[in-house]
Amino acid sequence: MRANGRTFTESGRRAQIVSAAIETIAEVGYQQASFAKIAKRAGLSSTGMISYHFAGKDDLVCAVSEEIVATATAFMQERIGAAEGRPARLRAYIESNMDVVAAHPAHLRALLGIIAAAQGAVGGLQVDTSVLSARIERLEAELRDGQAAGDFGEFDPSVMALAITGAIDALVASRTGASAEVLARSGAELADLFLRATAT
Repeated sequence: MRANGRTFTESGRRAQIVSAAIETIAEVGYQQASFAKIAKRAGLSSTGMISYHFAGKDDLVCAVSEEIVATATAFMQERIGAAEGRPARLRAYIESNMDVVAAHPAHLRALLGIIAAAQGAVGGLQVDTSVLSARIERLEAELRDGQAAGDFGEFDPSVMALAITGAIDALVASRTGASAEVLARSGAELADLFLRATAT
């Protein structure tokens, strides 16, 4: 049987390679994450298995990025969906960003390494940044709708969305390797700050 044009075996092998790539990039960084190291971690007999499933390192890194984003999104949306009211959802959004770091630390380290490589144009790496811009746009829309409903006060939703996402990213980057307790406390304090800033 096939899913997305691939057999279940092929899909499973791709997932295995992506998982190994996440762990390898998290451990040694993007530049040092060779196909040989990824193959070894995945338990593959040769790098040819990676080349069979991915056109090259950029193709693999794109799959890695998509997997990280999908994992983080699924983790966060469960908490956000359980929150009642927009202020509570905003708190859940901010705090769950920190919780996902505690739950999936390798994913975070891998993503930070990929973003750093893309910003430094290491080896011509091209990473689709539309996920990041879409995140800001969704938050801006949520803030704007909250203002219209009287749940939030007066502020520029675009500026606030940028401020919130920028603060989350900076906090996540600065807390790499921190304990779950520290991450939770940091997330709660950041949420308190922005709930005050957006209050009616």
